[in-house]
Amino acid sequence: MTTGDISKRKAAEAAIAEVTNGMLVGLGTGSTAAFAISGLGRRIAEEGLRIKAAGTSLATETAARAVGIPFLAFDDLASVDLCIDGADEIDPLFRAIKGGGGAMLREKVVASAATRMICIVDASKPVETLARPLPIEVLPFARSYVAGAVRSLGGEPIVRPGPSDQDNLLMDCDFGPIADPACLARALDAVPGLLGHGLFLSEIDALYIGDRSGVERRERHQKP
Repeated sequence: MTTGDISKRKAAEAAIAEVTNGMLVGLGTGSTAAFAISGLGRRIAEEGLRIKAAGTSLATETAARAVGIPFLAFDDLASVDLCIDGADEIDPLFRAIKGGGGAMLREKVVASAATRMICIVDASKPVETLARPLPIEVLPFARSYVAGAVRSLGGEPIVRPGPSDQDNLLMDCDFGPIADPACLARALDAVPGLLGHGLFLSEIDALYIGDRSGVERRERHQKP
């Protein structure tokens, strides 16, 4: 296991301590969320933890069922008690880029439906300014139009191989350092055919950061 994996596991183990009996938990997608899923499966087996879960991708559902987590279809749910997910980058204002695993559209739905959203990361993910390529999900019919709109906003889109879980296109859009994430999010939200993007600006309530020495927890004290 790499140093990064050890740090992710530490953050995940600390975060899942917030899960208590009777909760309905939204489970994220990606390598960090996978540690939370395995940890919850272990708590169910060893402690008799009684929870139900919904997930943000088909891969998450498969992983959760494999470790014995009772799983519900999110289609039938209006809310969840707690959502646990990772991030690709996160700044001091808890604004994050997510979607490296391609599930940002479902992740945003589940995070928005959560009473509390926890983000778990290793120490490489906190940054001063968001700058990594931004994932977006695109209606295939609108591929060229959306790519042109992204370029007009200063980004350079690259289409990923393979579809999303919704059979849509995924693009990674390099805007360089994002000076005003809220302004960019509004502009992207206004593009017809652009179904979702990986800017998470207000969803995250708490951040668990794992490193070699342990885990730091930060709380958002006020929603923007």
